[in-house]
Amino acid sequence: MRRTKQEVFKADPTTMSEPPPVPGQKINDGKGRIFPCEQCGADLKFHIGEQSLKCPFCGATRELSFSENAEIREQNFEEMIAELKRRKSEQEHQDPEHQEVRCESCGTDVIFDGTLTSIDCPYCGSPLQREKIHTGGFRVNVDAVMPFQIDLRQAQGKIAAWVQSLWFAPNDFKKMGAKGKCNGVYLPFWTFDTLTFTVYHGERGEDYTTTVGTGDKKRTVTRTRWYTATGKFQRFFDDVLINATGKFSKTDLEELGPWPLDSLLPFTQEVIAGHFARTYDVELEDALPMAKQIIDSAIHNECRGRIGGDRQRVHSVKTRYDAVTYKHCLLPIYMLAYRYKGKSFRVFVNGASGTVRGERPYSWVKISAAVLSALAVVITAFALFAK
Repeated sequence: MRRTKQEVFKADPTTMSEPPPVPGQKINDGKGRIFPCEQCGADLKFHIGEQSLKCPFCGATRELSFSENAEIREQNFEEMIAELKRRKSEQEHQDPEHQEVRCESCGTDVIFDGTLTSIDCPYCGSPLQREKIHTGGFRVNVDAVMPFQIDLRQAQGKIAAWVQSLWFAPNDFKKMGAKGKCNGVYLPFWTFDTLTFTVYHGERGEDYTTTVGTGDKKRTVTRTRWYTATGKFQRFFDDVLINATGKFSKTDLEELGPWPLDSLLPFTQEVIAGHFARTYDVELEDALPMAKQIIDSAIHNECRGRIGGDRQRVHSVKTRYDAVTYKHCLLPIYMLAYRYKGKSFRVFVNGASGTVRGERPYSWVKISAAVLSALAVVITAFALFAK
């Protein structure tokens, strides 16, 4: 059985040139970070039930540590865009797409590919974290992280219940379930705040009824009187959430909400210890237009509400965005990839609320039977009415 560094050091101090590592220390010239247990030297992992770091071997726990001035701050959007442009103009090359970090437990070189930032060593299972990706360069620092609130077993139970709830799913699929490896991962999101000022022009329609025709052709019809409607208003938007990964279905991830953003913590790498984590694929500058689409849709609906009446015509909406701020957040998600009859499917579970969304197979036999049953009901009802 492999002994930890601390066990080796206690047994024979001459076998090591330096004392055991301290929690959170950087390794490989700053490329990575580990969190050794102070009691036995094994690697601490974030324990969901305890909401703290816990040793999987000796059971020792350690509270999450934050700096004295740690807080979640809204960041100025324009200032960061200018800063990113300055950084790129002063440096010739970005960090490589993949980076090797040597595992301190078994000595294996582990490759972090693309935007992957946290992973377990595939040979000994020790948690490793890529250091530079969270600390600047061309990347925007992480501001906040939401810890997992449900554990792996609970997530698997949620997926099993989701499978059983699916309408028109094949019987053998519901019996077998979604089988595959379920992983917890922290995925990147942007949040945006802004104060908007909107001026709109449109028309308010008020319906009225009138009688037209004579004799047998006399009937009541509904018509609309239209009135000019204009207005202006301010509205503050708080924490408009944008999925920042390009690797997974945006629809599925967006439908995992709402997220309890009030449970966000100031970013600390201790929370992601023992879990996969990725940084963003969608750049900050590209994310704002995506947020504006959500905001514009909400503003358009409010314009209709302010116009009022029975019907609305919106001719123009002009909105100014002031005081735009953002946060870079990591949110907890469980992912399960499975195969059914040779086709791949993916399921996502909100690691805070347990909401499940994902891809699933359909039974066209069940769908056809349902359609035929519905047609039979319609035909029967029509026949009875015709009598």
